[in-house]
Amino acid sequence: MREGMVRLWHGLAPERRALFVQLIRYGVVGVGVTLFQIAIYNLLIGAGHRQPLIANTLATAAAMVVGYTIHSRFTFDGHGERESELRAILRFVAANMVGFAANSFWVWLFTAVLHLSAHWPSVPMFCVTPALLFWLNRMWVFE
Repeated sequence: MREGMVRLWHGLAPERRALFVQLIRYGVVGVGVTLFQIAIYNLLIGAGHRQPLIANTLATAAAMVVGYTIHSRFTFDGHGERESELRAILRFVAANMVGFAANSFWVWLFTAVLHLSAHWPSVPMFCVTPALLFWLNRMWVFE
């Protein structure tokens, strides 16, 4: 079994191996950052008594700081050519605004349209938005 996995790994093109490693790293880091963001969101709507969209805004801001630091130095380390750190930061913020818009949509959909608990948006925040952000980060931010 192990030999087959090793053979499969070495049979992959280098760019496919790099993508696989990034996916694993993003999975670990992304889950942590996403859980951090969701925890802040839920704390703010619960104990903090904040409106869901305000809580989403504050949680997104906190997660962006943590996310950029870890993703730039670990997840996408060595991927692409980064001529300018400022350019990468601006692109990261822009990509995360797309994630923020997606999460705001989930908050609106679940709370205003479906009239469900403000905790329900946590599900697509965890399951859908990170996939979108991985693609944007890999293809545009850390190109």
